[in-house]
Parts: sequence; C-alpha cells; structure tokens
Amino acid sequence: MISHKNISVFEHQRLRIGEQGFQQTHLDALLKLNEYHEGAYFEPISKGIKFNQYVGVIQVDGLTIEINPKADKDDDDKKWKGVLLKMLKSCGRIKASSMGVANVKRQHLNLLEVYFELYLHEVNTLVRKGLVKKYRKHTKNTKALKGKLEFAGHINRNVIHKERFYTAHQVYDTNHLIHQVIFKALNIVDQFTKGTRLYDLSKRVLLNFPEVDNTITVKQINNIQLDRKTSNYSYALELARLIILNYSPDISSGKEKMLSLLFDMNQLWEEYVLKQLKNSCLNSDIKVSGQESKSFWGSNSLRPDVVLRKGTKTYIIDTKWKRPSNSSASVSDLRQMYTYCRFWDAEKALLLYPGEPSQNKFKSYETDDYSKDDQENHTPIDHQCKMGFVSVLDESGELDQKIGNIVLSLIPITPT
Repeated sequence: MISHKNISVFEHQRLRIGEQGFQQTHLDALLKLNEYHEGAYFEPISKGIKFNQYVGVIQVDGLTIEINPKADKDDDDKKWKGVLLKMLKSCGRIKASSMGVANVKRQHLNLLEVYFELYLHEVNTLVRKGLVKKYRKHTKNTKALKGKLEFAGHINRNVIHKERFYTAHQVYDTNHLIHQVIFKALNIVDQFTKGTRLYDLSKRVLLNFPEVDNTITVKQINNIQLDRKTSNYSYALELARLIILNYSPDISSGKEKMLSLLFDMNQLWEEYVLKQLKNSCLNSDIKVSGQESKSFWGSNSLRPDVVLRKGTKTYIIDTKWKRPSNSSASVSDLRQMYTYCRFWDAEKALLLYPGEPSQNKFKSYETDDYSKDDQENHTPIDHQCKMGFVSVLDESGELDQKIGNIVLSLIPITPT
C-alpha cells in the first residue's frame, strides 16, 4: 500500500521544511502552484510558506495538506476541525444526502475524500440508470462505402489502397463530450485514491464506465450545455469540472501530480451569512439580496455583500472573515461602508465579523448627507455604521443555525 502523509494546518499559519514531513520538493510544487494563481494562496517565507485565507486540501507527492479555517489565532484548534465541510454543506456546495457528508465526523476524512466519494457515487448512479447516447460524426478508413465519402481525405490516404474508402458517417454511442469530461475526472480521481479506502470503488466505477476519448479542453468543459435528456448529469459535471480545473499535472516535481481544492474563506463566509439571512427572512416583508452592483467610476462598480430592504428603509451588511485589530474597524472599511450608504441611500451599515458577541452602538458619519427621493427633492439622511460580531459555532461545536436572526437583531430589523 502507498504511504501517505497528512499535515493539518490553519489559515495564516506557517509551515517550514522539516515540519510534519514537509520537504523541499513539496515547497517547490506549492510555490509553482501559487505563481499560477498570482500569489493568492500563500506567502513565501524563509524555507517555507505562510497560508492566506484560502482553506481546503492540497495533495502532492504522497503528502496531503489540510488547511482549516480559524477565525482567531487564540481559538482552540479542535473547535475549528470540520467547520469547512459543515459550511460547504450549509451553502449547498455538497449534497446533504451524500455518503461523504454522512461520514464527515470521521477524523481521517478530508475534503478531497468527501468530493471524490461524492463523485464516484454520482457517476455510479448514472451508470446504473443507463448512460445517454448521442449522435456524432465519425470519419475512418473502411473496406466498404458507408456514409459520405470524404474526397480530400480519401485521395490523401488511399492512393495505394484502392480497396479502401475514407468516409464520414453518423455514430450513435456514448462517446460524446459529457462522458469525456466525466471520464477524464475519473482518471484523475483514480490517480489520487491509490492506497486509500476509495481505490477499489474508483476501479469499479472506471471498469463499468465506457472507454471514451480523453482529449478535452477547458473551453469545452466550460461551454457544456445540458438539455432535458442530460439534465440528471448536472451534479456529476459540476464535480468533474471542479476536479479537472483544480488538477495541475505539470507542477509537481515528483512522480505524482498535484490536486488542490481551496476555497476563499472571505467568499464562503459571505455566502454563508447571505444564506442564513435568506432563511431567516423567508416569507417575510424583508427583501434580501447579495452582490448588488452600481456603477461607481468608469468601469468600476460597487458591490456590497448583503442589502436588506424593509419598506422604504435600506440596510447594508458587509462580511469580514477576520478579527479587527484592537477591536476597531479599519479606516478603509469605514470609508467603504460610507460609500455604500451614499450610493444605496442606506441609513445603517453593519460590518460583520466572526467572534463572540459584544455590545456596539451605531455611530453617525460626521457629514451632511442627503437622500434623493422620487420627486427629485433632497432630504437630510443620517448615515450610521457599527461593527457586529456573531459566533460561527454554538456551544455544542456545530454551526449556529440562529446566525440569521442574530444578525437581524444587530441592526435591529424584525421580519413580519
């Protein structure tokens, strides 16, 4: 059985050569990966790296690095184990009914295993139900005239072999783009499950899946359109796309390739809060929207994370996955919120951080602001902002399901 080493770290933590089996070859591969992503994932340090706000899993040369979220460096490490999987599940990134999610509590189960298991079971289900066939154009040399004779190809190939015909004809089979994408992802999964509990399952699914072409491009993957006949391929294709686009066959310096599955905690925190707010305001008079955009200057635009509307009142929420220094909002964040207030005519803006709840009051911006109503009149408006904190986890260590209601109480605004 192949030897696999596992390293568990947290965002913003440092990892140096010699620690937990981390070697120079691993560092070289990670630095190349970081270059491909414009330095977003890590910060190079002396003989190592410092992780940024990206969390997830990286596997390279028999080493699995699991990067966990952690809102504050002083928090207990055990508190944050498994939080990423729970947030992905809550945001709908992982099917709640999947076998992988059911086994999340197992200590050895990492993010890659969850997605691999999801993918293998999804493809296995498609195979059992029967794979969709499609018509495609097939050109080849045959000894019988079948279909349309391709004159240019026929003359080029059969000057000597007069008995052959180079023809083009329609074939109805499983060798089409959708299956080619699924097959490519299956081969990647097969590489990374060697020596793991999923290897036998991977081999069985590959054995049952038909042999198809394996030459596809990123453009083809992104341009796939599903119809009524292939709609049940949606989730399998989503997972296949995720696996293929995060596979780096030319980065690793060793025999194995690299696969990285990383998520920006800033985006995930924003998505999670938005989802919880929508659940809390369901069937109420509060309208919740995310990533509304307004033109700001030239081609630049403004996009607050969350906009709440109740009647004529508008409220802005901007999520920040960090703990503010000295328990004070940065000047740049306050300026950002002020700009949102002006462009959306919002009376109140909330900077939302993860953390233990604390009592903060709204403070007014020291400016003379006006709001333009429907009659083109300008009426005074008092723009206010404050910092808000919500606990991501409840006392039992699970995601706090009341976050939406807690955020609304910070403004305060009550659904009716």
